[in-house]
Amino acid sequence: MLVIKGTLRGTFFIGMSDSASVKKASTHTIFDPANQPWTVESAGLPAIPGNQLTPDALRARFQAPPLWTPEAADENRRVFRGRENLVSAAVLIPLVMRREGLQVLLTQRTAHLHDHAGQIAFPGGRAEPADDSIIETALRETEEETGVAREHVDVLGTLPDYLTATGFRVTPVIGLAVPEFTLAHDPFEVAEVFEVPLEFLMDPSNHRLHSATMVDGVPRRYYSMPFGERFIWGATAGMLRNLYHMLRA
Repeated sequence: MLVIKGTLRGTFFIGMSDSASVKKASTHTIFDPANQPWTVESAGLPAIPGNQLTPDALRARFQAPPLWTPEAADENRRVFRGRENLVSAAVLIPLVMRREGLQVLLTQRTAHLHDHAGQIAFPGGRAEPADDSIIETALRETEEETGVAREHVDVLGTLPDYLTATGFRVTPVIGLAVPEFTLAHDPFEVAEVFEVPLEFLMDPSNHRLHSATMVDGVPRRYYSMPFGERFIWGATAGMLRNLYHMLRA
């Protein structure tokens, strides 16, 4: 889940592990998630057609969601030390309504943060007591991190919670964003804000399933969706994979 400066080149630090392993890895092990063995897990799965990736089509899908089964990531299945009491959190998956089609807004987190440092991620964070709902958490965090105000976001719905190895229960919130917003990202938390076409991310031929043995000796699998020099992986890719399954159901 961790990547430095969103590039396929450079140094990557350990991700998808419990806190003790991360501390050990920080002094002894360097892990490059982009260079682990992978396969394309399309298995004949179709890309989501462009006519199903319009604002109206997505509104209709979330208003009458189909029956579908989320794909459980390895980090969702396994019990990690220190993850017995999960912290509630939320992210917003902002779908920016550009003329050329919907674009997914992503952030590059700064390298010094305690949680998920350096990773490519959706805007979001942990729930605060003052938040009225988990959707409020996603909207508040998005505005704080990127400057995209809630009045520019039309919330469509949510995806199933995603459990992270770092101890968070993350609710992905899907929202359409009108492009009139002005980006003003928080330089302490966010190094960069960028967009990736939703159509690219909803094509399973662009989904790589990696296999790796982590520092605790346990083999694990994780998805990536490289886009140019951007290496999107871990929880972010896992949530996008579930969005794909929901839209194709």
